[in-house]
Amino acid sequence: MADNSKTEDAASDSVEAAKNTSDKKEKLADQVMQNPQVLAALQERLDNTSHTPSSYIETLPKAVKRRIDALKQLQVQCAHIEAKFYEEVHDLERKYAALYEPLFDKRREFITGEAEPTDAESEWHSENEEEEKLAGDLKNKVVIEEKAAATTEEANPKGIPDFWYTIFRNVDMLSELVQEYDEPILKHLQDIKVKFSEPGQPMSFSLEFHFGPNDYFTNSVLTKTYKMKSEPDKTDPFSFEGPEIVDCEGCSIDWKKGKNVTVKTIKKKQKHKGRGTVRTITKQVPNDSFFNFFSPIKVSGDGESLDEDSEFTLATDFEIGHFFRERIVPRAVLYFTGEAIEDDDNELEGEEEGEEEEDTESEPKNLSLDQKQDQASWTEV
Repeated sequence: MADNSKTEDAASDSVEAAKNTSDKKEKLADQVMQNPQVLAALQERLDNTSHTPSSYIETLPKAVKRRIDALKQLQVQCAHIEAKFYEEVHDLERKYAALYEPLFDKRREFITGEAEPTDAESEWHSENEEEEKLAGDLKNKVVIEEKAAATTEEANPKGIPDFWYTIFRNVDMLSELVQEYDEPILKHLQDIKVKFSEPGQPMSFSLEFHFGPNDYFTNSVLTKTYKMKSEPDKTDPFSFEGPEIVDCEGCSIDWKKGKNVTVKTIKKKQKHKGRGTVRTITKQVPNDSFFNFFSPIKVSGDGESLDEDSEFTLATDFEIGHFFRERIVPRAVLYFTGEAIEDDDNELEGEEEGEEEEDTESEPKNLSLDQKQDQASWTEV
């Protein structure tokens, strides 16, 4: 028993001695770091090494690294406070959306022709008003009498024809999605609204596309909901830069018979191996269309990652949804006239100034011989 007691005492003394030694080393390191000559020597050493952030951090004493770790802890707390800030911003957006709503409703009435603006509401003084007046006077002098004889209906169409369709045509991001067979449908688009999630619900926003009666589908409203997250990633909290869209959900379109532009019917001649007879079979395959916008790729809920093409498609979808919410809907008339597009182009040029252009041309996907032959054997009906 006595020997065991002595052993335990010796171990305790050894631990205490090690702790005292460690404390002395840290105090010594602090004293050394306060010595101007030592700091100068350290700075000279740093000047002679690679100036990457990681290489600099590696040269710092343990006590300094410990303080940096403490700063990172503070930074994580800042990220969580910032996340709460954006949640309150979302609540504020919801509040002000209610104030915008009557103005946007009146905008819809003017566009569709349900209401006519008063003289006071339609009064607008352009920056180039004098030049426009002179040009207008000159134009009036050469106007032929036949124009004056035009009917009232021809000279004064209802509302603002093709308002939203014109915006789709003006904005490159949207025009790239629109096919020729989409255009007659988009001419029936009467309004686009943004709806925010209710208080207490997960953060999200919905886009509502309101259509007038048409020959293509029976829906009066098509919706697209974007789910958002304002929360730092547990594995990478420093990447947090505000709310991000994490998923989206479309709606079913009730297409009228033979009017679904999101699919096309193709036919193929098939030869029977035994009898040698040939028959023609048909099938429907996906077709490029803006209205695929309402059937987005779903983010996998089981943690499986998407392939590169799907990730790109989803990221583009999120970007378009954000653009509708932040730019198109609030400033629709300026995208109709093109004024907002000029502002966006000027802003983009400023961001790209001094940057080297990259070749973004995508390479064609590799297809097997069987796939190429299969593609070549099918023709669109």
